[in-house]
Amino acid sequence: MRLLLQRVSEARVTVDGRITGEIAHGLLIFSGIEPADTHEDIEWLAAKTVNLRIFNDEAGVMNRSVLDVAGGILLVSQFTLHASTRKGNRPSYSAAARPEIAIPLYEAFHQRLTTLLGRPIPTGIFGADMKVHLVNDGPVTLWIDSKQRD
Repeated sequence: MRLLLQRVSEARVTVDGRITGEIAHGLLIFSGIEPADTHEDIEWLAAKTVNLRIFNDEAGVMNRSVLDVAGGILLVSQFTLHASTRKGNRPSYSAAARPEIAIPLYEAFHQRLTTLLGRPIPTGIFGADMKVHLVNDGPVTLWIDSKQRD
């Protein structure tokens, strides 16, 4: 499972011109799922995400987590995180999980994040054509892959 996390001042996702989720300050998370992902990947990534110290403390040092700053999380599915650009100019998405595998894992990840954060987490709509609007704070953008935990 791969995540692209962005520390944001604000973010929202729309589908067909309708806002499906939005937050003020916090984390915008794009998540990509592959067939080999398991609930162990979900547990590890969810705990890592809510505890990452990437928000500034009073001294301006990134020493606080999204939990510490009472930030929000906006979760958006993005199969293109598993794109391969090794061959040719058209990316291959064959490493991304098919919806029948990805949707239950995405929903489980959403639920686990919600439990750890202690409040609802807005989302996009899985598989929809989404428009994501954000103000990246910092900018701070991190890539996390549950298969590369070192």
